[in-house]
Amino acid sequence: MTGEGFKTFGEILNKIDGFVWGVPLIVLIILTGIYLTIRVRGLQVRHLGKALKFMVKNEEGGEGEVTSFGALCTALSATIGTGNIVGVATALAAGGPGALFWMIVAAFFGMATKYTEGFLAIKYRTIDEEGHVLGGPFYYIENGMGKKWKWLAKIFAFFGVCVGLMGIGTFTQVNGIASAVTNFFDPNTSWAIHLFGRDISWVVVIAGLIVTVCTALVIIGGIKRIANVSQVVVPFMAVLYVVFAVLLLLCNVTKIPDAIVQIVQGAFGYGDGIQGIRAVAGGVLGAMMAAMQNGVARGIFSNEAGLGSAPIAAAAAKTKDTVRQGLVSMTGTFIDTIVICTMTGLAIVIAGSWANPDLKGVAITTVAFQSGLPFPSVVSSFVLMICLAFFAFTTILGWDYYSERCLEYLSNRNKTVVKVYRWIYVLAVFIGPYLTVAAVWTIADIFNGLMAIPNVIALIALSGVVAKETRDYFKEFDRLSK
Repeated sequence: MTGEGFKTFGEILNKIDGFVWGVPLIVLIILTGIYLTIRVRGLQVRHLGKALKFMVKNEEGGEGEVTSFGALCTALSATIGTGNIVGVATALAAGGPGALFWMIVAAFFGMATKYTEGFLAIKYRTIDEEGHVLGGPFYYIENGMGKKWKWLAKIFAFFGVCVGLMGIGTFTQVNGIASAVTNFFDPNTSWAIHLFGRDISWVVVIAGLIVTVCTALVIIGGIKRIANVSQVVVPFMAVLYVVFAVLLLLCNVTKIPDAIVQIVQGAFGYGDGIQGIRAVAGGVLGAMMAAMQNGVARGIFSNEAGLGSAPIAAAAAKTKDTVRQGLVSMTGTFIDTIVICTMTGLAIVIAGSWANPDLKGVAITTVAFQSGLPFPSVVSSFVLMICLAFFAFTTILGWDYYSERCLEYLSNRNKTVVKVYRWIYVLAVFIGPYLTVAAVWTIADIFNGLMAIPNVIALIALSGVVAKETRDYFKEFDRLSK
């Protein structure tokens, strides 16, 4: 495809993305989170401590395939990824510092959404004679809303396969790994090979091959192997990243108040440094909408609240307690966005790297860490590269599991179809590094939005069940605690 062809294709994708992620969907997702927050009475504030306690304490005697912590790590493996490092940077570059504000707002209400998803995943799951757990939005749509809504469940499952195969699961993650590794080992593309009409570093080729082989070795083992890998890698890499991010913020603690001011002002289209965004977006209101759109879209890309992915993993948890699993699921959004994304965003705003038009994607975060940490630039770059590589790799694994479950539902559990799909998934990982960054993120955004719509409809329709049983649970819990 010629350069002109790539440009035309990119323009088409941007138009589709603008339509899918327009004002109606953003408003729908935010209002759904607000509505569910009201229905569960601000549970994400009142019971966050309890949720964090349940997160590390597995339930005894529940049915399922993996522990609650294992299910959470599988979900986190799919959410803590390039969205936390590249996605935040992309959002701030496109929408200014204010995008982080809307990302946090969306995550706060998204915690109620994620609670509802985890609750429904356990309530409406089914377990077959072999002990194989079948659960997720397609089952709470079909079993909760009724058989007449099965068409909506199938639409969700179809888009779920697409998100895994052509969105979050493969292209964006391996592309992020390749970009990070190349920026560290070969930033000037000195060792290049001419492929697909452009010069590509050998580092990209080697990194792509390594990730592809590792992916194939793990996903063939199914959910238990994915969960086992995730339980080791996710906590370790999350702690490593948080330690370095906290160190960066401590070293620049005097700059944090000014960064917060920039974030709040930018959220409403004001502040220094966003004149260019106002000019492109068409004034203050346009800049505010750009911040909101990018913040909400990238926030959902990162924590997946409302997307319907996490309940697929939650359904496999060894538990019989719907509320408990809902609370555990809710902590995923808290950890992913309110903790990790906020730290990344603050680092970028403090460094001002979001405003550099010459920087793209992971390079924005890399510059922020290089300037903010008291280490030689090469050390900061190496740590960020390692974190991003492992985060993205576990996301590849988690989304294979999600999309396999979606495909199981669509194919009536045809094992041959699932086995073939695994190899197609590996092939998608293989070709991911050679796609352009802009096209990759746009494709992921489009499928994210399409996947969210049927899930949000189900969450609203079943919110009454969630609200009633949650109230009853905490009444009984309070009674027994006295």
